[in-house]
Amino acid sequence: MTRRVRQKCSHSKDKDKTNISLDTLDSGCLNSATACGVDWTTLPDDTVIQLFSYLNYRDRASLSSTCQTFRLLGSSLCLWDSLDLRPHNFDTAAAVSLSSRCKNLQRLKFHAAGSADAIVSLQARALREISGDFCQDITDAALSVIAARHEMLESVHLGPEACERISSDAIKALAYCCPRLRSLWMSGVREVSGDAMNALAKHCRQLKDVGFVESDNIDEVALGNMNSVKLLSVAGTRNLKWGSAVQVWSRLPHLVGLDVSRTDVNQSAVTRLLSSSQNLKVLVALNCPVFEGELDSNTMHNQKGGILLTFLGDILKGVASLFADNAKNVRDVFKYWRRLKNRDKNLDEIVVWIEWVFSHSLLRIAENNLKEFDDFWLTQGAAVLLSLLESSQEEVRERAATAVATFVVIDDENATVDCQRAEAILRGDGIRLLLNLARSCQEGLQSEAAKAIANLSIDSKVAKAVAESGGINILANLAKSMNRLVAEEAAGGLWNLSVGDEHKGAIAEAGGIKALVDLIFKWPSNTDGLLERATGALANLGADEKCSMEVAAAGGVHALVMLARTCKFEGVQEQAARALANLAAHGDSNSNNAAIGQEAGALEALVQLTYSLNEGVRQEAAGALWNLSFDDKNREAIAATGGVEALVALAQSSSSASQGLQERAAGALWGLSVSETNSIAIGRQGGIAPLIALARSDIVDVHETAAGALWNLAFYRDNALRIVQDGGVQPLVHLCSSSISKMARFMAALALVYMFDGRIDGAVPMGHSSQGSSKTLNMDGVGRMALKHVEEFVISFYDPQTFYTAAASLVPTALAQIAEAIRIPEAGHLRCSGAEIDRFVRMLRDPSSILKSCSAFALSQFTMPGGRHAMHHSGLLQHAGAPRVLRAAAAASTAPIQAKIFAKIVLRNLEHHHEVSS
Repeated sequence: MTRRVRQKCSHSKDKDKTNISLDTLDSGCLNSATACGVDWTTLPDDTVIQLFSYLNYRDRASLSSTCQTFRLLGSSLCLWDSLDLRPHNFDTAAAVSLSSRCKNLQRLKFHAAGSADAIVSLQARALREISGDFCQDITDAALSVIAARHEMLESVHLGPEACERISSDAIKALAYCCPRLRSLWMSGVREVSGDAMNALAKHCRQLKDVGFVESDNIDEVALGNMNSVKLLSVAGTRNLKWGSAVQVWSRLPHLVGLDVSRTDVNQSAVTRLLSSSQNLKVLVALNCPVFEGELDSNTMHNQKGGILLTFLGDILKGVASLFADNAKNVRDVFKYWRRLKNRDKNLDEIVVWIEWVFSHSLLRIAENNLKEFDDFWLTQGAAVLLSLLESSQEEVRERAATAVATFVVIDDENATVDCQRAEAILRGDGIRLLLNLARSCQEGLQSEAAKAIANLSIDSKVAKAVAESGGINILANLAKSMNRLVAEEAAGGLWNLSVGDEHKGAIAEAGGIKALVDLIFKWPSNTDGLLERATGALANLGADEKCSMEVAAAGGVHALVMLARTCKFEGVQEQAARALANLAAHGDSNSNNAAIGQEAGALEALVQLTYSLNEGVRQEAAGALWNLSFDDKNREAIAATGGVEALVALAQSSSSASQGLQERAAGALWGLSVSETNSIAIGRQGGIAPLIALARSDIVDVHETAAGALWNLAFYRDNALRIVQDGGVQPLVHLCSSSISKMARFMAALALVYMFDGRIDGAVPMGHSSQGSSKTLNMDGVGRMALKHVEEFVISFYDPQTFYTAAASLVPTALAQIAEAIRIPEAGHLRCSGAEIDRFVRMLRDPSSILKSCSAFALSQFTMPGGRHAMHHSGLLQHAGAPRVLRAAAAASTAPIQAKIFAKIVLRNLEHHHEVSS
């Protein structure tokens, strides 16, 4: 896989986090508080504290480590009123180490799993707001203790994941212990009893914003006792009794906003709520079945001025109707509201809440990824998300970015995005907005913005816009972040942007290659998602020759081999093997191939990966071994580490595997079979039968590669005999005559002439002796049939008029025209040994016109100017005395005209190479 998309996913496991402590926070890279002759410690304290306030808390601590003065100022309590511990493994030990800085802590964000019990150890008695996600494991006891130790709490938000282990008991504890509570949002609480509701109503008299979302049961009647509530959300909650709910909720004296999105609310309930509620201004009912195309859009308003917001109507226009002057900038009402100079405080409170509930609902809808919302996303949803990206609420901006990252993805496994949705974000200036968020000092925003940019960049138009807007530099810088989540999403962005050739150079220039390599060394081997993205990006970049050298120079070979050897996560193994394959794919143009082979444990690791249970890992490991086998030392070292046995076993098990795995298994055996020892070993260990099976494939890349391997193997008599015995003649004949690939036909023809050039005589027993077969095959008859198809293959390149014209003409251009017409471009990549060239020269002397013609044709392909190994073959032919034999063949009166012309072309090629070399 060359790219990856990310939907909203869990980071709750400890293995995905980094430890946090004072040592972590105080580790910095600065050695002095002076630079360029300026002593920064002489700045006034207030100025330094102001500068500190523009940094995230990690950078503040890092800067504090430079000197005692900065350490004291950096520890000022006013700078530590907010902590986002979501990327960290936040446990009791970490909390104790941070407690000295948390006396004035007011806002805390955390991953609830494993962290809830540690919050009390922060000793942050002034804590006002807590926000936890991934709350599946937080218990009544943990939440009750948090409430008891933090009686100043004003806001508790737990979700959006379900709080499965929280019951009404914990909610009552919150009510008893936190009388200042103003905002309470919980997701997925199974049941909220009447006792819990009444406790909140009695003890939390300032409670204005309540959300019990995605719950199974809530006591809707008792909820009506919470007279202080102004803003209420029951979005996604099931089993509500709407008759009872309407009766009591409509009497709530201060209720101005109600969110019933994703519920089974009925039209009668909505109508009664809008008409009966004393002060209800907005009723949000997004993704409710009753409003899915059945009602008239005029139902957006009622006679008392309450607004109903549904997918049926224009929701931004509906929000705009809250304002006295609702004609201005209807398409971006939130931006219009933010720019108002004289704003109504009560209206502000409603619009802020609308942003909040929109961000929740749109993210949920995006996660469900239902086809029926295509029109909504294109006509309204994308525009709403873009507007929410500019919200003044950090949580809203973060959720909006997450929703953008999620709603464009239509197939996570195959890295597919909806191009129309992606381009809707592009047209709405979304790339600029997301890049602005990525530049933020808030790491949560950086992470979600980078994720959105990464997913959007799968679309080529968006990728171009990201690059042109400076996005590559931003992502390369974020990849250096000390926040694992930020670095991971940035690496994912570079992975997707590096798919094509257009942006590889820009990534290298931005320092992206070094940043990606450093990520592998910086983070523990169990941060699987980050390592997969970093190695995936390096794999894409390694396909470019210049970038591949930069990867190696940055220590990439060592890093990738380390992962191939030690990492147990299959996604990382696959990408590491693919990266090594691409680095080794540049042949003689750089030294990467040899360098990988010299890296301790590299070849052994790749051989072992061919035994993986994951097909993608096996495929990429085989591809890496194929490319590495082009180096002579690597080829023998692979065999010495059990590579022949492993690859034969891989080929034997590949009959039902993917095309890619079949091709690479055959290719790796082809690469190893170049040497005589390996070729004989492949034959003896049963490698011929699976290659014959692969030669029967209808897939061109597969049967072409298998034909190449069989050609190499057929050079040796024992292997040729095994090919005959294992039924390989018929598949090779079929390829020679019928494949749409000229290269496959060519190599199949060469394999057949190796097999039937007179080395195997008489009758040959069919099947292996272990099978007890008594059948025999008459080699003379089979050989004549096979060579007849070889002759037809050679004749297919014969044009009587041009050939006879060239034979009668002394003008060199005639031969040049034929040479260009018969050229098989891929054949220029084939490399023959001296023994093989000697054999072709002997065939030129053979009385068989077929062998003579095929040999001359093959040598013409191997020596064509521009071929990768043409000079090598030319030297071998000169050493073998071939020019004399070629002149004799060209002048022989009994030779077919094809053999004569092909021999003349070879002579012409040799003369050309001689002139070039001299």
